[in-house]
Amino acid sequence: MTGQPAPPRLTRLLEALLGVGTGLDLRGVLQRIVDGAAELTGAAGAALVVTDPGEGGLAGIRTPGPGPVPGTGPVLRVPVQVRDEEFGELRLAGRPGAAPFTVEDEQLLRVLATQAGVSIGNARLYETARQRERWIEGAAAVTTALLTEEGADDALTTVAERARLLAGASAGVILHPTAEGGMEIVTASSPDDPDGMVGATIAPGSPVLEQLLGGEPVFIEDSATDPRMTTHVRHRFGPSMMLPLQADGRLIGTLALPRRRGGRPYTELERLLATQFASQAALALVLADARRGRERLAVYEDRDRIARDLHDLVVQRLFATGMMLESTRRRPGAEDVRDILGRAVDELRSTVGEVRTTIFALQQPPADPPTGLRGRVLRETASAAARLGVTPSTHFRGAVDTRVPDRVADRLVTALRDALADAAARPGVSRVEVTVETPAPLPQGRGGVRLSVFDDGEGEDGTRGTTVTWWAPL
Repeated sequence: MTGQPAPPRLTRLLEALLGVGTGLDLRGVLQRIVDGAAELTGAAGAALVVTDPGEGGLAGIRTPGPGPVPGTGPVLRVPVQVRDEEFGELRLAGRPGAAPFTVEDEQLLRVLATQAGVSIGNARLYETARQRERWIEGAAAVTTALLTEEGADDALTTVAERARLLAGASAGVILHPTAEGGMEIVTASSPDDPDGMVGATIAPGSPVLEQLLGGEPVFIEDSATDPRMTTHVRHRFGPSMMLPLQADGRLIGTLALPRRRGGRPYTELERLLATQFASQAALALVLADARRGRERLAVYEDRDRIARDLHDLVVQRLFATGMMLESTRRRPGAEDVRDILGRAVDELRSTVGEVRTTIFALQQPPADPPTGLRGRVLRETASAAARLGVTPSTHFRGAVDTRVPDRVADRLVTALRDALADAAARPGVSRVEVTVETPAPLPQGRGGVRLSVFDDGEGEDGTRGTTVTWWAPL
């Protein structure tokens, strides 16, 4: 009747419906559904059990009293449907005084479940759009990184690291085909200990390998127990995706994204997005390799041109000058300058020999990537770029490759890896600077090597900017 207050239960129902319809975060929506159901019926325990095992980690729960466990008292169950799909079941238990649930309780709960289905559907659509956006941005970032980086190893690390973060996987692994017809892990990115992963192989003839070589992705529920898995590291992992890196009909490798044992299975959407990411990453790898090939060709052409110029111009001029001096030395009356001219001729001959050696070196293929401390530091900073979201700025002072012994270099690289991991854990990092200096004055007054890693992220005390310094005597 107009002017009279609404019945208390109807008011609570309206509040619950409004609460359920607020927000687009799926976990938040599920929790509000459970809280609203418990408050609406007076149940002490409530839970939303999700049907899809891939979404099992999303279930909301409220158990301030006895939990919604069958056999502990009256239990009320109401299905929750999202469009024509059964999403899960809302379960309530623990009425005061062990009182049974009423028909009115069930009716109110069904109204709430209907609105819950609509809200869950909207949250799913929003989450799907967000996931697609993250994977698309990730694929674009990988493509940009691959087309600007130098080394092939750095490119593979970038793909593995970015894919691991997007998929929420325990590791990102790249495998390459072997000459024997199998596959071998050549790159592994993991926040945990990756020891023993690189070099692990899949033997020829494996059913998994046959699918991958045929360009088909492989989805595994539990790597540790699946008989198709043969690597010695399989026991570490549970759900996994193995995605062929294929471009222009050519298989260039495999991207594997395993989760920990007992981890959440991959959803159909995650499988689709990861497969699309692998296709784009494969194309970017091919384009990056072609770019490096063109750059190497340009280097070869420049070297050939320099070698020709040196030979045609410098060597001939030196040779002609030497001949002129030789003829001058043999002229009558030139005894007083004969010794000087002899030394000049010897110097010219030595110079011609050195120039010819330089020409020969220019005509050789470029050397392998540097393995000294400088190269190792650059490799670590490049690998950390995906985690940091920014490429560190790296500076060297002094002859770090020749002055720092291997045992000290190993410790420095470990300290650098730890410092970059700490920087990646701080929020708001937009700038990272790495400096390696030798000789550097140490506290004891001895000469040594010093590593400095600065980032502008937010520290635990709220201040911005952290500098980590490591040093060692030489």
